[in-house]
Amino acid sequence: MTRWWRSATNNLRTAVSSHSSSQPSSAGYHTIQAIPRECVGNRVSSRDRAQGRIPAVVISQHLLQKDSTAPRSMSRKHLVTTEWKQIQAILKSVELPFFCSTTFPLQIRAGSGSSHLIDSGTVLPIKIHRDEATGKVLNLVFVWADDGSELKVDVPVVFKGEDVCPGLQKGGHLNRVRTSLKYLCPAELIPPKIEVDVSNLDIGDRIFMHDVEVHPSLKLLSKNENMPICKIVAMKWENPEPASL
Repeated sequence: MTRWWRSATNNLRTAVSSHSSSQPSSAGYHTIQAIPRECVGNRVSSRDRAQGRIPAVVISQHLLQKDSTAPRSMSRKHLVTTEWKQIQAILKSVELPFFCSTTFPLQIRAGSGSSHLIDSGTVLPIKIHRDEATGKVLNLVFVWADDGSELKVDVPVVFKGEDVCPGLQKGGHLNRVRTSLKYLCPAELIPPKIEVDVSNLDIGDRIFMHDVEVHPSLKLLSKNENMPICKIVAMKWENPEPASL
């Protein structure tokens, strides 16, 4: 179920959508199927892509932290490939940039069509490498998102209420200062997006990071919470040249 948290500061309203249950935010999506890959390198990756598969890695988040002191026995790192058709179908439903703020169930099996399950769990995509010319997905990086763990997530910001915003109706411009906000989130409470309501903003008004009220378990990872997310600015018009006499 989706809950809404709201706050009002000087008639400025912001909202954030999140999940109040422990169900993964991708509960409606099919489980991502993966199989191990033992070899790495450009040639091997090119061969996998030619066979309709995408090279990927699934790791524990602490492996990304250089100062991590967690023992290697706690690490769950797998080099795998996923099905290109399945990832493309998911991206059509989720779309970027929400793909990297949505968790998915994952199963790693011994091979294509095998019933032997090597590992499984919930994962969060953190990197997606695409071909600049074609947009085709080249590589994926996932982190395990087990219940009880905390993950650093760049949550996309979505603006709503532009159609009734007083400042925009007066000819102002919405300056989108931030397109995402980084939070430390419990894996089971990662919000796919943050909706910021600009329907009450006039020219000169702005919404700050601290205006957004989220689930209390989410921690904003910013050194300055007084930075604006967006603001309504007046359009600057060039002075017309005087008419020739």
